[in-house]
Amino acid sequence: MNDEDPSDSDTIGDESSDEEDTGLTDNQNRLLYLINLHTKKASNRHESDRWIRKQALSVLVYEGIVANVFDYDYAPQSALVENRRVWVNVSQEGQNDIEFLREEELVAALQISSRSYKPVICYQVTEKGRELLRHVPRREKEAVHEFAYSKGSRELLKARWDGEYYWLKSSSSSSSSGEKRRSTITDTEDVSYVSSAYVPQCLRYGGRPTMSNAHRAHESGAVSATDNIRDHDLDEVITLNSVSIIVAEYVPFGANQIVQLNNNVGSTERVQGGFISPAIDDDAAGTSMEMSPELTSVEILDYTLTNHINFEAEIRFAEETGVVQVETFGVSLNAEGTCFYGMQIEAVMDRIKDNISLDHLARILVDVQQDSSAIVDSVISQYQRDLLNLIFIGDAPNRNKVNLIIANEITPHLTAEEYMDKGEYENEFKQVIGDTKAAYDISEHDTLVFGAHGLLVCGPNSRLHEPLLCAYLQFITLDIFLQNYFARMWILNDDVQTTDRMIETIDFDPTALARVRARTCQLSKEIIQLDEILGYLLEALQMMEVPPEPPEQAGRSLYERLEIAGMRNQLVRRTTDVKKNIVSAQRYLDVIRERVNVASEGKMVRLSEASEENTKRLCALHVSNSDTVHSLQILQIVFAGTIAFDFLDRITGEWTVVDTLWMRNFVEALIKENMMVWFLISMIAWVLTALALKRALFVLNWRSRGLTTVKLRINKRIHVDKLRELLQTKVKSHEEKRFDHEKHICKITYDELDPKEWGGVVPTVTLEYDEVNRFLLDVIVQYNRRKANKNLVFNAEELREKLLKEMNELNLFDDRDDYSADALAIDKRAKLESRGKELGDVTTDALDNDNEEEL
Repeated sequence: MNDEDPSDSDTIGDESSDEEDTGLTDNQNRLLYLINLHTKKASNRHESDRWIRKQALSVLVYEGIVANVFDYDYAPQSALVENRRVWVNVSQEGQNDIEFLREEELVAALQISSRSYKPVICYQVTEKGRELLRHVPRREKEAVHEFAYSKGSRELLKARWDGEYYWLKSSSSSSSSGEKRRSTITDTEDVSYVSSAYVPQCLRYGGRPTMSNAHRAHESGAVSATDNIRDHDLDEVITLNSVSIIVAEYVPFGANQIVQLNNNVGSTERVQGGFISPAIDDDAAGTSMEMSPELTSVEILDYTLTNHINFEAEIRFAEETGVVQVETFGVSLNAEGTCFYGMQIEAVMDRIKDNISLDHLARILVDVQQDSSAIVDSVISQYQRDLLNLIFIGDAPNRNKVNLIIANEITPHLTAEEYMDKGEYENEFKQVIGDTKAAYDISEHDTLVFGAHGLLVCGPNSRLHEPLLCAYLQFITLDIFLQNYFARMWILNDDVQTTDRMIETIDFDPTALARVRARTCQLSKEIIQLDEILGYLLEALQMMEVPPEPPEQAGRSLYERLEIAGMRNQLVRRTTDVKKNIVSAQRYLDVIRERVNVASEGKMVRLSEASEENTKRLCALHVSNSDTVHSLQILQIVFAGTIAFDFLDRITGEWTVVDTLWMRNFVEALIKENMMVWFLISMIAWVLTALALKRALFVLNWRSRGLTTVKLRINKRIHVDKLRELLQTKVKSHEEKRFDHEKHICKITYDELDPKEWGGVVPTVTLEYDEVNRFLLDVIVQYNRRKANKNLVFNAEELREKLLKEMNELNLFDDRDDYSADALAIDKRAKLESRGKELGDVTTDALDNDNEEEL
């Protein structure tokens, strides 16, 4: 989809038009105009439609609420953004108005699939909606302009996700004049509250009762206690009395894991429980250690060695100044894998026990979901944490869970049909249990509401149905986990297909073979772990029992609505079905291994052929060199004799010293009268001359053999135009090109120009690169250290550093990550987290600087 800014002519409302009542509320008028600013209908088939994504629209609506343009409430809700589950402040009233605009055919919706195989919903104003916008008052449009446009300009602000935060950016945000700021939509809010541990009686097997914090209920309403909710004008439509919260999830468990967990928390010891932490002790044999004071206190309630454990967990994490949270969980873990985290709400702010607002409860649920992950991660094994990180792609702490809210009374008390009003009542329920699906009256006083993220049961008899509700939670948590499992299977399949495509690049990408092998090993590990998880799922379904139908009317009505038996049969079919995907992925990976082996063998054959050819060349060269050496040795001897004899001839030739008077007596007596003397003198001259030449040759050979050769295996992408610029400044002595299908291998040899920069002697550099695929393959540097200045001579490491420095100064290497799109899902998550931490540090520093300036 196109993300370019619409021009003024594309937007409705800058032209004068008749302003009249549109039949919509002010919020709906502004919302429709906001959507229109970011969308466009193509005027012909050569243009493209422009749509706005639902999540981006939620960000803009939230910014409108913060800017007091929209009169909506908002509450935190778990959302999946690019395979990462985050808490975002969502306005259910805004979502409701969007649905209303769709029903009135003012807005059209488009559903597509993302790369993570999740549905993405987009919106666009229809022709009917554009016509209606002509009658929207100008003041409504100008109110939207205040937050929709960059300050002092007509550039639309777009919502961008960087893996950690949402940012609002204008189209010119890369320049100094453009606007860029972080949205606070992912900053969840806290309220002060007091809670006690709560474990349903149907999950208990003896042991002491849970401790109550009712005597501390006044602490959340103290003068010093507060909240950090930015919207101080919350509309409270529904309140609950005597509220209990149960958050549940599935974690792969087995009998052995339960035994290990009991040992970890000290269930079998004389003094049970204590503080727990997920930290790893790297010096277990040491004397002492330091640990953060933010710990979790555990008190065992009851356990069986291989089946279950129930315990109380008190969270002692630091909160913002003024926020008081007495947070105690009741935790129940069983061998089937269902984890229950229960909490009895004693007080929220100044409201003790009763009159609990759903707006406040939504913010408490965020704490419960986040802290429950911290609790269970502290007690389960590293093996289980690895399995969770695999399923949730390294984002296990933010995994989604299901909420069960039980209240003794709801105000106002209405029928189930009246609650499903597509208005304020339904919007209130959505804050705590997600998009509402249905509501039922299970008795005259008890009401059941189903939501996308959980269910709510209200009424004086609601706690009598805990066994049924807990059984339902067992299956629904398995259902949620299986959905995540199936989505992870598609991501795995995508990674396998990407690996298959990478094999085609092995012939011309020198790094491809190593990367494919590493990916294959990682994918094999993931498939093995997924197969193990599937075994845990099948075992859990065998162990989970469908409870019998209750005898009383209300129980039978609830049993019928929950459809537990049907859900179990569906889960069995789905887990059996997903087994086929695991087998298929394993076979696909086996095919990839075969292809990798074939590609590797092909490279080895080509290498062997090249090596054999080089060996033949070396053998021929060796024979030729041997003949040449022998000839040179003979020539050296003959040449030495020739020189010696020529020297003597100069003495005894046509004019020599023997013709002189002072030399005649010597010649007559020593040479002419003695037959062998001159011959011996000639031989001695020959030998001395030969020795002198040999010494000179030795010195020359010694200096020429002081060669330092540095071979660098680079295998990095380069800017070929920059390399050509570099070579134009050099004097090339040798150039060789080899055209091999998809590769054009160039081999260039050149000598550096300035000896002063290299210690008195210039090195010879050979570059080998692939001109088509833009890879610098190898660099060979030959440097004669014996010809260089002894005080300035370079060693091998200095040669390498100087050469790479020269290349880096020219920006020769292409630092863009060409393989990021091919990275495995788990590697992408690790990179996003690393980048998120860096951005978080930068943001924190910026905020600190702003605070210092204010002070």
